[in-house]
Amino acid sequence: MIGELRLLGLAHGLLLGLLLACSWQVPDLLPWGIDALLLVGGFQLRLADRRIIPRPGAREWISHIRMAPTRLIRWGAAAVIALIAGHADLAIAILLAALTCELLAYPLTTRLLGRVPLAPAAAILMLLVAALGLPGPATLHFILGFLTGVTAAIVWLRGPDGEPRALAVVLGGSAVAVATAVIFPGILAFAAPTLTVCAAWTLAYLSLLRRPVTPWRLGAPPLRLRPSAIRRPLS
Repeated sequence: MIGELRLLGLAHGLLLGLLLACSWQVPDLLPWGIDALLLVGGFQLRLADRRIIPRPGAREWISHIRMAPTRLIRWGAAAVIALIAGHADLAIAILLAALTCELLAYPLTTRLLGRVPLAPAAAILMLLVAALGLPGPATLHFILGFLTGVTAAIVWLRGPDGEPRALAVVLGGSAVAVATAVIFPGILAFAAPTLTVCAAWTLAYLSLLRRPVTPWRLGAPPLRLRPSAIRRPLS
């Protein structure tokens, strides 16, 4: 599933650029941008790290840890941006949350929720979004944001694949989140992660709507027939 990863990678880079701009122009928006960055990062990681046959025992966890240093670069960039904005405590919280998520929280979450059906996964996602709206330590808040993205990816993987109606529902959810935040500013802390989840789902669905159907095959190239060859009578 390369298309949705490409779109989410572009969104991740755009968020990093917006964070850098916020550090100079609107520093108060920096925590909101970091929340979105961690949520999209968790969503993207879950899509990229799916395995048809998980490795037995601790080998799966070891394999994930070996790939962690390359993924920690972007979290280091976010911490540097927080330092540029003069938020040293925020930078430390980002690094602690990134290490905790990559080394412990993500492997445990994928192990516990890897086979959870759609309805329980959606209920867990709603609980995580609600928890994000509550006050608490910055490190815990960032960890919850990352796990919300991972759970959102699990819900998306359980849902319809590339269906336009699902995309319409997600776009409607984004509109409701924006309208709710405008009408009731007091629930912005709950509407913002909801909007980020819907935006990640939208990017993932958009990457699949126009994808050509490829027949399943095993170790052989696909058979390509021209219309003239199909109409030609057998000799």
